[in-house]
Amino acid sequence: MAKGLVIYYSKSGNTKKMAELISKSMADSGLPTECKDVENACVDDLLAADAIVIGSPTYYGQMAPKLMQLFTDSVVRHGGLAGKVGGAFASSANIGGGNETTIMGILEAMLIHGMIIQGDPQGDHYGAVAIGSPDARATAQCKRAGQRIAELTKKLLK
Repeated sequence: MAKGLVIYYSKSGNTKKMAELISKSMADSGLPTECKDVENACVDDLLAADAIVIGSPTYYGQMAPKLMQLFTDSVVRHGGLAGKVGGAFASSANIGGGNETTIMGILEAMLIHGMIIQGDPQGDHYGAVAIGSPDARATAQCKRAGQRIAELTKKLLK
């Protein structure tokens, strides 16, 4: 059976809230999904999932170093993530705080692995974003992202 995985780093708790919203939405959409702090995740977790969503707070327009380390560690299994569905999300302290560049960095690493990225023609095109704690808009975008990623994953694995 297909399964999803949401991995995040969160210092303030904002990105964790987003991760929980996305993973719940994925599960509610029929894709059993585990939500893990990057501290408790490893490359084998990535290999075991069919859909992988990674979230980070924005640090100087980039993903958190611990998430980058996970991608760096995954090089030894290069090609093992090809064909898996991917997605990303980010939080920042303010508007223009680097959310989109953070998401793009995560998506670039996923594309190098050969993953299939689920974009969105509405709302947050590249992945859900929040300014501080997820408000009603960000919550809706997290739920939508989780649903769309789950639906794509199930469609591809038919």
